[in-house]
This record gives sequence, C-alpha cells and structure tokens, in this order.
Amino acid sequence: MRPHVGAPLSRRRLLSLAAVGGASALSGCALQVSTGVGGSGETVTVMVKSGEITSDDAKQAQKDLGIRIVLVKYDITKLIAMMTTGNPPDLVRGVGAIDTPYFAARELMEDLDPYFARSDVLRLDDLDPANDLWCYDGRTQGEGPRYGMAKDFSQDSMYWYNTSLFDQAGVDLPSELEPVTFEEWLESAKRLTRRRNGQTTVFGGSYNGLMKASLLACLTAAAGGNLFTDDYARVDFTTPEARKALGWYIDYCKTRVGPSPVQPDPNTWDGPTYQANRMAMSNSGYWLGGMINTDPKLAEVSRLAPAPVFEGGPRISPCQGGTGLWMPKKARNKDAAWRVFEWFFGEGPAKARASGGWGIPSLKSLRPLMPAQEDYQKRALKVQDAELSHFSVISFTPYATADAFEALFNQLAPAAMTGGMSVDTLAGRLNSAMNEQLKRGKEQVG
Repeated sequence: MRPHVGAPLSRRRLLSLAAVGGASALSGCALQVSTGVGGSGETVTVMVKSGEITSDDAKQAQKDLGIRIVLVKYDITKLIAMMTTGNPPDLVRGVGAIDTPYFAARELMEDLDPYFARSDVLRLDDLDPANDLWCYDGRTQGEGPRYGMAKDFSQDSMYWYNTSLFDQAGVDLPSELEPVTFEEWLESAKRLTRRRNGQTTVFGGSYNGLMKASLLACLTAAAGGNLFTDDYARVDFTTPEARKALGWYIDYCKTRVGPSPVQPDPNTWDGPTYQANRMAMSNSGYWLGGMINTDPKLAEVSRLAPAPVFEGGPRISPCQGGTGLWMPKKARNKDAAWRVFEWFFGEGPAKARASGGWGIPSLKSLRPLMPAQEDYQKRALKVQDAELSHFSVISFTPYATADAFEALFNQLAPAAMTGGMSVDTLAGRLNSAMNEQLKRGKEQVG
C-alpha cells in the first residue's frame, strides 16, 4: 500500500522511525514585515548541526524578532526520543533530496503550504525549483505538499577543475558550457592522476556525490532510468540504466583515480585536498566556490563545469542535497517557528549566505547577491546560470534512509572495487540486501 499523507500520527509510525537510529549506527548542509503570526517573547527550539545556525544568529533573531532560539545539536537518536515523547523540536534540519519522502511518509512533518500561502517573505513564485525536493505527495517527490525549504543548494553533479593541473598533464580543458560524457571524465581523470612510490600524489578526479544512494540514483537517471521501481518499494541494479551507473562508479573506484571506499582521502572530503592542488577535479557543485574564493591564486586557476552525461542519456543536473529545515507535526510553537523560518530563509541570514558563495540561494530574488566581483566569480556564475535549466528532481524512496543504503553499499561493494567480484554479481547482492531493508520499511509505514 502506498504511503498517504495526512493520516493520523500513530505510535507505529513513530516506532518505525527508530529504525533510522540503527541505520545511522551502521554507517558510523533589512528585516521585512511578515504576514505570518507568532512573535515576541516566545521560544523556538531548533535542532541543527554545528555552524548551520550559530549562537550569534540566535542573538540576532532575538534582536530582530523578539523570539528566543534554543539550539539543540542534531542527533537522530535524540530526535527520535523527542518525537516519541511528544516533545519534538520546533524546527529540524534535514536534507531535502533524501529526507523528505522518509519523514513525510511517516506523517511526522507539518504541511507548510498554508504558511507559504500567507507569507510576504517567502513567496511561492520566488522559490527556486530546487525547493521542490521538499515536496511529496505520498508517491512522487517534487509533487504535493511542501514540507520544508533549502537554505541554499548546488547542482551536485557539476564539478570544479584545476586548469594548472590540466596544463601540467597535457589534458585539454573541458568545454565551458557543453558537458563531457562520464566516460570522457574518467579518461581525463586517469591522465591527470599522479603517483609516486605507489602513493597517489594527485587525484585525477573525485566523483562520490553526497551519499552513495543519491549518487547512484542520479547516475541511473543520467543513464535514462530509475534506480527504484515505480512504487519505490524496490531497487533494481540489473536494469540496463542502473547497471551502467553502477558499472561506471565501480570502474571509477577500480582505477583509483580518486577517493573511494577502497582509497579513502585522509582529509575525509574534497575541500582540503583540492585546495592543496592535490585534486584535479571535484564533483562538489557550485558551493565549493565558497572555499575556493578564499584563495585568490586557487580561484584564478579553478573552473566550474557542467554535469557530465552518459552517451545517449538525458542531460540532467540534479541536487543531491538541498539541506534546510522542516517543522515537526507535533511542534508546540508553530507560529513562532514559522517566523524564525521566514527570517532564516528570506531575511538577514539568507542574504549573508547568498553573498558568501557557499551555494545558490533558494530564493530567486537573492541571486543578485551571489559574488560576481572578480573575473573568476563571473566565469563560475556564467556556467552555473546556464546549468540551472537542466535541474530536475530525482525521487528517493520513503522506505529506507540514505545512511542505511550507504552502510550496505560499503559492506558489499569493495570486493567489486578491488576486482574480486563482478559488477553483475554485486548488482544481485545489492538488490537482495537493499530490497530486504526496503521491504521492512514498507511494512513499518503501512
């Protein structure tokens, strides 16, 4: 039975959420006058990760809104406990691309459509389409009620590249606006990789996405297919499109041109390695420009490129994140929470984020604030602006978390990455393990 949005919140649905904690353990983003209500003297509890909303932000909110923000560090186990006892935070951080179907199917998210309808700060016609990652109609992501909003976003299949490393290796630079194929990208990465005494000194390219589940879903879509069945209750890595996506990623890992589960980057993420001129390409999307622009010498030799395509596949450029906030259905201070929501996404904090270059503003009206003073910033914006028309929502399953997929993938895939298992065998084993988990998830949702 497909999940339906709007049913009463039951203990069964709350208990099904407890599966998230186990999955996470496996794997070890000038003040306007609002027409919304809520305000002075109230307290709003916000659960976020470090740095997403700071204590200085909380102080500014108190000054601007007269609302006290109590910050709680994001922890899925703590969130489950707060939900189960009926005392959830008023706002919770989430990753729109992968969290929306999961929490919405369990009837834990407040439908924010009525709030958006009466807001002068967050107008529907001003929302970037990337915010549709936070919509879910019980079956299809990108349709139906709106449950949250992205604080900013990137089209995460785009990649940055270092022109000086391309020149040193004698590799032609990618086209500014026309995408390379994934096969061409991998071939360039091989030529750009540098090794000494058996150690990699320069990664030719990194292409790991934000999470393996969303990466493989997006790669499959780029090949013209869907990683999931029509009801999102099963995966099928044996379809031609999913097999092509999985095979390409395993080839990427086998060639050891970039960080992977069998060749981890000691820095744990691309930023420091790219900044040290030890990575020629990084599929980190526009947001990495926030770091790149802090080093003028690096910024001068860095370029942003369109998302690659598979030969014969559609040209798509999805967002694998869309990190933002959602409001629990049982939040106690919804009107005050919405006022904080408006302030965070449409007023001072949103303007500061837009001007910093760490992601694309999720309000179209804030795009003029994106940094464009330097030639290298203008170049990146030209590429990014052209890429926006290729955005599309890639739907995710409501029956399992991305963390759970990551854990299973990291258990099973290394054997194929080191040549000890065929991709076809891996595809079958991934189907078996992941579909068992999806089956349990569907039983929990009902």
